[in-house]
Amino acid sequence: MSLTSCMLHAVQRTDRSVYLTSDLAKALRLTGNKTIAVKVGSKSTTLPLRLIKKSGQHMYIPLTLMASLRIPRTGNVLVAATANKELRIGPVIGILTNVEGSTSPFGSKTGFIRQVINASSNRSFSFAFSPRSVNWVDETVTGLIPKEGGGWMRKTFPLPDVIYNRLSSRAADKSASMESFKSRFVRRGVPLFNWSFFDKWDVYKMLDGDEAFKFVPESRIDPTPENIKEMLDKHKFIYLKPTAGSLGIGIYRVTYNPKRGYFVRFRKGNRNVLIRYSKFEGLMQMLGTGRGRLARYVAQQGIRLIEIDNCPIDFRFHLTKNGNNQWVVGAIGAKKSGKGSVTTHIRNGGQLMTPEQVLRLVYGGRAEEILENAKETAIKLAEGIEKNYDHLLGELGFDIGIDQNENVWMFEANAKPGRSIFKHPSLKDGDAATIQNVYEHCLYLARFRTRREN
Repeated sequence: MSLTSCMLHAVQRTDRSVYLTSDLAKALRLTGNKTIAVKVGSKSTTLPLRLIKKSGQHMYIPLTLMASLRIPRTGNVLVAATANKELRIGPVIGILTNVEGSTSPFGSKTGFIRQVINASSNRSFSFAFSPRSVNWVDETVTGLIPKEGGGWMRKTFPLPDVIYNRLSSRAADKSASMESFKSRFVRRGVPLFNWSFFDKWDVYKMLDGDEAFKFVPESRIDPTPENIKEMLDKHKFIYLKPTAGSLGIGIYRVTYNPKRGYFVRFRKGNRNVLIRYSKFEGLMQMLGTGRGRLARYVAQQGIRLIEIDNCPIDFRFHLTKNGNNQWVVGAIGAKKSGKGSVTTHIRNGGQLMTPEQVLRLVYGGRAEEILENAKETAIKLAEGIEKNYDHLLGELGFDIGIDQNENVWMFEANAKPGRSIFKHPSLKDGDAATIQNVYEHCLYLARFRTRREN
């Protein structure tokens, strides 16, 4: 495959031909061709190929063909020539998401979606779309793209070369109808990554038996009172987490002190609650185990984390795949828990810090060594999950902790990580890096890069 970039021009011509400058034809190794199959997303047509004498890398396509191939704009684009002499323009990148309105069409994610589209706007064709906007008969999608002066506009695109799934509704994303919708793209050979949200137990099962399993705390699904008692006797404290939960909602932290009984912390409304039970049976009654309230919960071993000011610290690692199909740590945020909080979530009173700040305070001159070890662990975890997952992954968020013996632990993995850590001024570069990596990985999956496996 030959790959380069060129300036794409629309011209008023009646003949159905594609015109390339000699420089572009040479870069694409197409100098001997009389005809060429031009492909943009799902649209393609075979055309006469004509060379013109002009310096630089330029392509000229008649306006009628621009319309029939659904090429959304002129200007700088990537172009690839395959071994079977197919000329591919693009790629066409679709961001699958929820469309909620007109001024902020993607709700709180509107700014993020704009960033993703803008990252590729001068080289490729990117747009955001909802499941309702696909026309399978015409093989087109009505997508949204940002206007230069603000706001959004609709354009019709071919079915994309690659899809980045950022649907934000967990229930919708895992529904049977959505599974079927996404599968239609895959059957057409369109790679779709970040298939759906993980449940907490999914991750535990994926890693069970993998080398990276040693970094996961002991866990039990749908715990019985006997399971909870056994884990408390063994570990002295545990977390009870809903398998499909997020943002720390519905989590209980249970601690056992042989002399003082059982303590449970949880969030109720806007306050942190702590209750003591002298007997195990009282704790179970409060948790509603007899009424099935812990069905679809996971009991997870508690870990004594490093602390600052007696407040536990954990870390959000944001990993992406890059253009070489390799996992990289794009950004790390450190989260210090609020006083009396069950979790380190910012909405529950947590404080966002940089990992360097935290680790220097805890480890002094060894901070960099500790951080490198945690990064290596995060990549091993990502590779372990990917190896045992049935779909493509391009992005992962890990909640990672370091215990007081310097062991690294992974508490949660998110297939569609939130981006709240990027609100910290020091993580702006990480914000840009993760978005750029996602774009580069789209190029890889769409075969607009030389493919090199791990």
